[in-house]
Order: sequence, then structure tokens, then C-alpha cells
Amino acid sequence: MTGKKLIISAVVLALVQIGFLSWIIAGRAAILRNGTEVLLKVEPVDPRDLLRGDYVRLGYEISTIPAKLVADLAPGQTTTPGGRMLVRLKKDADGYWRPVSAFFATPATAPGSDEADIAGTISGGWSLEADATLSPDYGIERFYLPEGEGRAIETDMRVRPFGVRVALAKDGTPQIKALVDGDKTLFEEPLY
Repeated sequence: MTGKKLIISAVVLALVQIGFLSWIIAGRAAILRNGTEVLLKVEPVDPRDLLRGDYVRLGYEISTIPAKLVADLAPGQTTTPGGRMLVRLKKDADGYWRPVSAFFATPATAPGSDEADIAGTISGGWSLEADATLSPDYGIERFYLPEGEGRAIETDMRVRPFGVRVALAKDGTPQIKALVDGDKTLFEEPLY
């Protein structure tokens, strides 16, 4: 390969990589900018990542879904199929959004005006018996904070309720928008 062809190949490869990264960033920003906003109640788990710094690991009320909420079970289905799971949320009187139903396939009806669908993934084999619970992973279980803020936030979360404002894309893909303490926004995610 000649020097000119090598340079052209390197430039094309660099442009493809830049285009791919831009596509990922623009997709996340589009959800944050245009997505349906919901408020979820959170519980902390632990605050430090050696590579990325302080964070709060978050558990949500919607992280445990009663199997009886799954609305599209096939006759005789006793375990989860694994893969994508949509959870329909409804805004409660206290401002937090709570699960009202769940689906393994696309729901037959669109969410109502005070409802939204959040997409998660679930592994196969979970029991679907009436008293069982399911634990979908939404991909929003960590929130990174400025250096030195993790422990203080985690301690505060243990004594009073915190929430997370989440933006939802039309397909239910969630992105954390902000960490809130009551009515006060503590940290907001930048678009880029």
C-alpha cells in the first residue's frame, strides 16, 4: 500500500470512529433533551469507583416488580424469557412514578397521559408464579458525582428520601437527568 493510500485509509477510519462516538453522544443527548421525564425514588448502595471516581449506586422501587404485574404472559408460561422488558409507570400523588404493569413484548396500548414506559432487561428463568418478583436492570443504577461528594450523599440518602429525574425515549430507553433531594436539584447531567 502506498503512502497516500495509507493516509486516506487512516483518515477514513478516524472519521468512522468519530462518527460512531458522535452518534452515541447525540442519542443520549436527544433522550435527555426530548424524553418524557419521570421521578423515581432511590436507595443508595455504595459510593466509589477506582477508575471513574465517586458515584452513588442506586436501587429503585421499580427495581423489584411483582410477577403478577406482567400483563402479556403466554398460557402456561412459568419463567421469564429473558431480554427486554417494559415496565409501565404511573405518576403517583407524591410525584414519584410507580409500576402498574409490565410487558415482555410491545404493549397493545400506548401509555396514558400520566403514564410512561421504561425499558429494562431481565435474564431468563425468573419464576412468574403469583408471589414471585422480577428484577429488571434499567442501566441507570449508577450516578457519578464530583470528587469527594459520594459518601456525604450516600449518608444523606439513608436518613431522607432522594429521587432521580429520568428522561425516557419513546422506546423506553432511560437516561438519568438529575439527582434530587426533595425539591432541590443536587446534580444535573450535562447534555454533552
